Amino acid sequence: MSSVSAWLRAHADLARIDCERLLCELPAVAGSALTPARIRAAPETTLSDDALVLLASWAARRRAGEPLAYILGRQGFRAFEVEVSPAVLVPRPETEHLVETALEHLTNGDRVLELGCGSGAVAIAIALESAARVTATDVSCAALALARVNARRLGAAIEWLASDWFTAVDGRFDLIVSNPPYIAADDEHLDALTHEPRLALVGGPDGLDAIRRIVAAAPDHLRAGGRLILEHGYDQGARVRALLAARGFVGVATRHDLAGHERITEGQWP
Repeated sequence: MSSVSAWLRAHADLARIDCERLLCELPAVAGSALTPARIRAAPETTLSDDALVLLASWAARRRAGEPLAYILGRQGFRAFEVEVSPAVLVPRPETEHLVETALEHLTNGDRVLELGCGSGAVAIAIALESAARVTATDVSCAALALARVNARRLGAAIEWLASDWFTAVDGRFDLIVSNPPYIAADDEHLDALTHEPRLALVGGPDGLDAIRRIVAAAPDHLRAGGRLILEHGYDQGARVRALLAARGFVGVATRHDLAGHERITEGQWP
């Protein structure tokens, strides 16, 4: 047996917010669930031996660098949560800018294609927040299976395709969106991302292999006036703009994330 405060002291090497999230995930403690307010108001609350065993497992996984979202099995995105697993990237806050940019351009009945849907967070958000008809693809069958589960639970109507970018895609769309792998193969940041699928992270030697493929093929799947919207690395904006312009896109522009980094680049097919 131990108290909440003693457990927090013993795990002070972990981020306090992560520790509190783990505590709040426990089954009811002393008759009711722990909350951040209860943790602060009653730090003497006793934790059972079973709770301590579970917390020890979770803390060890977090200490080893496993994302909290994988430990909990879910991640918040916009106004909902999606289930996540090591088969998909953990949705990031900056990817919400991809959704916001897409929503600005949509009208009722537009066709939207998301390439590389992962957990389905982007496609689900667009489907729930607009009247667009959404199709989403991924090359990973495990990712698609999880995306389907998330969409079904959240009530989002989406057509799912197993596809390596455009290989299984037919027809033309008003909007194509993607958060493709864009980290360079030798990027030092990969050391902190070992628990997430490399397929969804690494975009070749300079990080732009997937973006090049998408930009090259997108015009064959866009209606006149349609748009391509891409998320990319903080230092890739200029190169992505150049790729779009060279392919013939017009109105090419880049948006910044909340940290002030270039994050979302879009272009219109004339």
